[in-house]
Amino acid sequence: MCPLTTFFDAWSPRILSVFRFVFGLLIFTYGMAKTFKIPYVEMFANIPPLIQTAGVIELVGGFLVMIGLLTRPAAFLLSGQMAFAYFIGHGIPQGHVLLPILNGGVNSVLFCFAFLYLAATGGGVWSVDALRACKSQK
Repeated sequence: MCPLTTFFDAWSPRILSVFRFVFGLLIFTYGMAKTFKIPYVEMFANIPPLIQTAGVIELVGGFLVMIGLLTRPAAFLLSGQMAFAYFIGHGIPQGHVLLPILNGGVNSVLFCFAFLYLAATGGGVWSVDALRACKSQK
């Protein structure tokens, strides 16, 4: 067997946990900016109630994904929210242009599929979900 393949096979569950943490942190910062204006971002200064609600979902869901607690349901909810954000915020207002590079929806698409991946795979070995699974087996 190839040594490089062995290395990546061994580290794959850990890298999944790092991937989960990074994407959770990224969406969490969007939630912080929309909900608490921290950090202050001009485009989130006066946002409508729908986007404020999205901010709360991003804040709570991002925190859950970041620590790896209830990863699959939280990631699934965030994936759906990002799909909704793409079509409502980028696709329809841009005259039904569905190319993310043209309608500014690249982040929404990336988040959508990253969270869909996490909903399918779970949180990885470095997560609260994994710790809970270990304790329930004892």
